Amino acid sequence: MRKYQLYLIEDEFASHYFGRERIFFHLFKENRKAAGELKKITDLQISYITKPMPVLRVHQLLHKQLEKTSCFVAKNGCYVVEAANKTSRASLSVRETYILIESEGGYEAETTFFEVLRKSEAYFLAIDLDNNKVGWLRPIKERKFV
Repeated sequence: MRKYQLYLIEDEFASHYFGRERIFFHLFKENRKAAGELKKITDLQISYITKPMPVLRVHQLLHKQLEKTSCFVAKNGCYVVEAANKTSRASLSVRETYILIESEGGYEAETTFFEVLRKSEAYFLAIDLDNNKVGWLRPIKERKFV
């Protein structure tokens, strides 16, 4: 099973750390293991670099984009997508500070959620701490100065 936590990163941090997403990954991983004073410090750092999750807008977007899909189910604020061939399944729940996506099987179901979310916000960062993966839902385009 894969578990992704999606955070909205503040614009200035997202553009400054483009290409160095591993720094964010290490902060979140350190926060997961931390206790006591270190936990408080990393919590503050995370709240400083992230935006609050626009919960209502995310719910509206998911309903609007996926409600006509036969493989989509919404129940008690949790959303489930299952691939037509039943080889892939993903669930999404919206929290106050992040979105949690849990998936198993192939990547089709989780990709459905990623595609919807990437259209809504520019700086969603997906972190899978268990599998040591991190990446932007919508890669940031580098500005080229002439």
